[in-house]
Order: sequence, then C-alpha cells, then structure tokens
Amino acid sequence: MTEQPHPSDILADLRRSIDNIDAALVFMLAERFRCTKAVGALKARHAMPPADPEREVRQIARLRGLAQDAHLDPDFAEKFLNFIIHEVIRHHEAIARDAVSETSEP
Repeated sequence: MTEQPHPSDILADLRRSIDNIDAALVFMLAERFRCTKAVGALKARHAMPPADPEREVRQIARLRGLAQDAHLDPDFAEKFLNFIIHEVIRHHEAIARDAVSETSEP
C-alpha cells in the first residue's frame, strides 16, 4: 500500500506553485507595461491620441475568447483587462503631458 501525502504537504506544494505563478504574472505585467510605455512615447511624438477605443473593444473581445478557451470566467478576464487598459491610458496621458511640457520649455 502506498502512503498518501499529508494534506499540509499538498497545500505547501500548491502554494509554491501559486507563488511561482504570481511572480511570473508580475514579470509579465512589467514587460507589458514596458511595451505600452514605448507605445505611449511613440504616440506622444506623433501627436496621436492616448486611447484607441476601437482596439480596446477588439482586445476585450479577444481576451474574452481566450478566457473562455482557458475555462476562465470571461467577465473576470474583461475586468482585469479593463483595469490594465485604464492604467495604460493613464500612462499615455502622462507621457503626452510630459512631451508637451518638454517642447514648450524655453
């Protein structure tokens, strides 16, 4: 007869996996924001608007589909993406403000 692992050992293993996933999420978000900041700088240099509502709609629809395929609640995925989009737009607006102030300084 094989001995079953103790529930506390199983819990510890699961928590280690969760911790690793959380770390990966943080690094992935950092990389995403590095890219979106570059987009914001490009938009500011070329006087493009900080937000792109049409792209946002496409991205939300795409993410909802991915969430559904992954058996993740699409409503949760949409809320998560909306939070990120809001933060990205805030960054783009700040970059645009900084670009305007840099060009208006004597």
